[in-house]
Amino acid sequence: MAKSQIPSDGRKPRADAQQNRERILVAAREAFTQSGANASLDDIAKQAGVGPGTLYRHFPSREELLRAVYQAGAEKLAATAQGFEETLPPIEALRAWMMLFVDFIAEKQLIAPALNALIEEPQKLYEASSVHIWGAVRALVKRGVESGDLREDLDAIDLLRALIGVANIASSPDWQQSARRLVDILILGSRPLE
Repeated sequence: MAKSQIPSDGRKPRADAQQNRERILVAAREAFTQSGANASLDDIAKQAGVGPGTLYRHFPSREELLRAVYQAGAEKLAATAQGFEETLPPIEALRAWMMLFVDFIAEKQLIAPALNALIEEPQKLYEASSVHIWGAVRALVKRGVESGDLREDLDAIDLLRALIGVANIASSPDWQQSARRLVDILILGSRPLE
């Protein structure tokens, strides 16, 4: 939990304060992806249905808001893996999560210019978030290997590297469709050899 979320007396934030924070993050993610680093904070507050004071109480600076938007996306992606583990068979869970990872890459590409412009040492932010993401995919792959649905020599990180590679070399706006097709190819190639 970020420092700006914790009341000074150490208590958990009230439910309405947490809801306001979540609405601000959703509105900010949309604004930063559409308008970049210079998105209007007043417009973000208005879109979130809160006053500017509420926005600044949660996020005292544009940098803190942008950092929180990115961290929230990475944390949500990582948490989704656990939900998929509980509700889907191993292969389906991995495939569904990898499709969400493609969406995460696309969103990161949209807000990366703003992150790089405003945040000092953005690489540290990316690295800290990647720990959660790597852990999520490793857990999904481990479950699939243990069930016998995935080959034993599968390295979870190779799956993500392949998807990141498609995103980094793609210069066309349809790279996401290529990445989604690649997910299915990777899943097929991840099955045990017979």
